[in-house]
Amino acid sequence: MLRLRSFGLASFAAAVALGIAPMASAAAAPPARAYSCAQGHFCIYSDWNGGGTRCQWSQQSKANTADDCSFIQRGQNVRSVRNNTGHRVQYYTQTNFHSRVGSTPSGGEGNLQGNYQIRSFKKQ
Repeated sequence: MLRLRSFGLASFAAAVALGIAPMASAAAAPPARAYSCAQGHFCIYSDWNGGGTRCQWSQQSKANTADDCSFIQRGQNVRSVRNNTGHRVQYYTQTNFHSRVGSTPSGGEGNLQGNYQIRSFKKQ
């Protein structure tokens, strides 16, 4: 029995030394969350979890986000949002507040379906 235990420990030590043993902390680490968004702003992101390119606005509404959002201009979809305002924000897939697709409460953030653009929004 002692021989089996020492063989097991020696095998584990060799695996660690060769870098082939799984690292428990790396496997359990959640994905990094960015969601950098200034106070009083509504932010949209080109990647999940607040990553990628960010566009942000402090005004009550925006009739066409493509006016000043580079990744929307390039045709990329919105994958995540952060509402750092004091109001619920409703957003739309078309300009001028047409085709409402969702809303995010004050202080809310999260991933979207990722298959559409937010082309306009307004605070409620």
